[in-house]
Amino acid sequence: MRYQSVFVIGFLVLLSLMGASMKAMPGPEKIKIFYASTGKVEEAEKVMKTDQEWKRILTPEQYRVMRRKGTEQPFEVKCPLPPEGQSGIYQCAGCGTDLFRYNAKFESGTGWPSFWEPVSELNVRTETDESLGMSRSEVLCARCDAHLGHVFDDGPPPTGKRYCINAVALKLAPLKEAAMERAAFAAGCFWGVEEVFRTTPGVVSTRAGYAGGKTGNPSYEEVCAGNTGHAETVEVTFDPRKITYDGLLDIFWSIHDPTTVNRQGPDVGSQYRSVIFFYTAEQQRRAEASKEKLEKSGRFKNRIATEIVKAGDFFPAESYHQKYYQKQGIKPACQVDRGE
Repeated sequence: MRYQSVFVIGFLVLLSLMGASMKAMPGPEKIKIFYASTGKVEEAEKVMKTDQEWKRILTPEQYRVMRRKGTEQPFEVKCPLPPEGQSGIYQCAGCGTDLFRYNAKFESGTGWPSFWEPVSELNVRTETDESLGMSRSEVLCARCDAHLGHVFDDGPPPTGKRYCINAVALKLAPLKEAAMERAAFAAGCFWGVEEVFRTTPGVVSTRAGYAGGKTGNPSYEEVCAGNTGHAETVEVTFDPRKITYDGLLDIFWSIHDPTTVNRQGPDVGSQYRSVIFFYTAEQQRRAEASKEKLEKSGRFKNRIATEIVKAGDFFPAESYHQKYYQKQGIKPACQVDRGE
């Protein structure tokens, strides 16, 4: 009996040690990833595979580029494009993580796909690459550590970045965030206007820029000179399930004086005029109905001067204008002269 007791006690001690050891073993590493389909940041497990597993999943060229940090020949691999009139999201060919929106792609003339920003800074990471006798910033998938390409500081506004990516590292998926809609408003200096919309629940993203004129890719100085015809404009991407277009119109009317012509407070010039740029016939109808309702309300003594025009080309402003108040830590103080 004594030996049996010792055996049982030893067995229990062994089970206890095994349990403690299992508890001490760390689980799969988790990181935060942005999902374009939901517009939310969620935790996801890091994708860890052996070399043999990656070889079974990837083509030989993908394996060479993504797992051995190779580079495809320029102009030889065509980046997949969405059907005409549609958009898409470029995902990691290894793990399916959302990387770049199709509308962030631009033609750089380098022979590799180029993007001015990733879908989120959470989804990619950078490391210093000292190979080839120079210092470069390598771009990797944050979830599976696949080599994607490099990022350079010679891209277009608003970021000034050029993410130079190997086409074989990308796969094109349908844009699952089709429920998102766009709106554009000009209501004076775009710094404060963007900050108000940027911090509005239901707004997914904002961009400060120029619209309504005749000059392509204008500079801030050209717009201020008054010869381009552009107005300082904020492009708003929003989730209509969380905020309606009418809700955005209400904000638009509340943050500026729509009765002044080519002026908001001390800012004078056609670039500061009040404009609603509509993207659809329904937006036009809602904007005109909203304007008529406001005029009949008697809220303003003077006639509303806001223009309602079809949206044309939108040109992002220089990087230092983007999210200016957020960068400076300034809260917008919009004061509207209601003619009272």
